[in-house]
Amino acid sequence: MHNFNIVLVHPQIPNNTGNIGRTCVAMNSRLHLIEPLGFEITDQRVKRAGLDYWPELDWQTHASFDQWYDAVEDKSRVFFFSARAESSFYKTELRKGDWLVFGKEAEGLGAELLDRFTDQLVKIPFPGKVRSFNLSNAVAMSLGEGIRQLGEDLS
Repeated sequence: MHNFNIVLVHPQIPNNTGNIGRTCVAMNSRLHLIEPLGFEITDQRVKRAGLDYWPELDWQTHASFDQWYDAVEDKSRVFFFSARAESSFYKTELRKGDWLVFGKEAEGLGAELLDRFTDQLVKIPFPGKVRSFNLSNAVAMSLGEGIRQLGEDLS
């Protein structure tokens, strides 16, 4: 079983997706890409950012958000990241196999998803003067916290 499932909703920047793919390999996590993507998955920038780890990545594309969401068995274990959320991600008790969902780089998750999943929104708090974190950095931070919480339960 994977430690976590990372979900990118309409990612736009291939280098971010490549970096996230590499991080998923390092953290034994699966990457889910929800179309449309802002690039071709064969884009060399994706593979260059993921270096030679891309062949090791367990990943899947989904034609739509609803197609992906319908396949999630335990919907209570899905966490949606937004700078507009009230709840800190660091107060979330994670379990192996949880779903961590991130929006596209320029806009984050759309208003429709924010309104639909208000009880499952989390944010990575930051004390400095920035509006949000880079997508790749946010995924790395969330996976790092998840791995810390799993402790001895790592595969």
